[in-house]
Amino acid sequence: MSPAEEGGGEKKKTTLARTVKDKWRSKVWFKVRAPGLFQHVELGETLATEPEAIIGRSLETTLSELSGGTDVARAHIKLRFAIEEANAQEHVANARFVGHELTSDYIRRLARRKRSKIDLSITVVSKDGVEITLKPVAVSEHRLQAKLRSRMRMKMRELLTQVASQKVAADLVRDMLDGELGKALSNGLRPLYPLKKIEIRASEVKGPIPEAPPAPAEPTPAQGAPEGPQEVPAPETSPPVAAPPA
Repeated sequence: MSPAEEGGGEKKKTTLARTVKDKWRSKVWFKVRAPGLFQHVELGETLATEPEAIIGRSLETTLSELSGGTDVARAHIKLRFAIEEANAQEHVANARFVGHELTSDYIRRLARRKRSKIDLSITVVSKDGVEITLKPVAVSEHRLQAKLRSRMRMKMRELLTQVASQKVAADLVRDMLDGELGKALSNGLRPLYPLKKIEIRASEVKGPIPEAPPAPAEPTPAQGAPEGPQEVPAPETSPPVAAPPA
């Protein structure tokens, strides 16, 4: 290789290194925030050169981490979020909740030997029109016959459809993550068979969850009307009439 070719190769390497370095320096960190359903807590940070590049990126955390590590009992619940908008000036991105999933080791502990596990996947519609796919798992203490398992699946479909139609999506997700939805299924299935455990092992939210409407403002006093309790003046009394002389 001639000296000229060697010099050209070194120049190309230097230019490429400078280009990569400049491209890296142009990137900025965006803070990602959860939706109002989770009090807009910070989920983490992501790096990008422009806000459009992070739209659609997914993030995953546990319910325990979302609460600051105070609720260790919920470390097996994994939450999934997707970035839907970003602010280039404030370097802040907002994400929406797209679903959850229980860890595989937690599911394995539930379904031990000599137990029946009943799985189901159903798409329900909330009271405010949000489609959510729910995947419950029911575990019995003993093995169950196929006919009974089939009846229990049908009953779970009926219960989940009914509950979802009576709740807005935000309340339905809260009940799902808090275990209240599992308790409602357990109570509804008790006439068929008392189950050991029912959990919503996974979910998928098909659209954005509407924010709760703000509380109505308290009525303000009328213009010019005095505030607070008012003292009612005592009624005027006429002076006593003197009796005529005898």
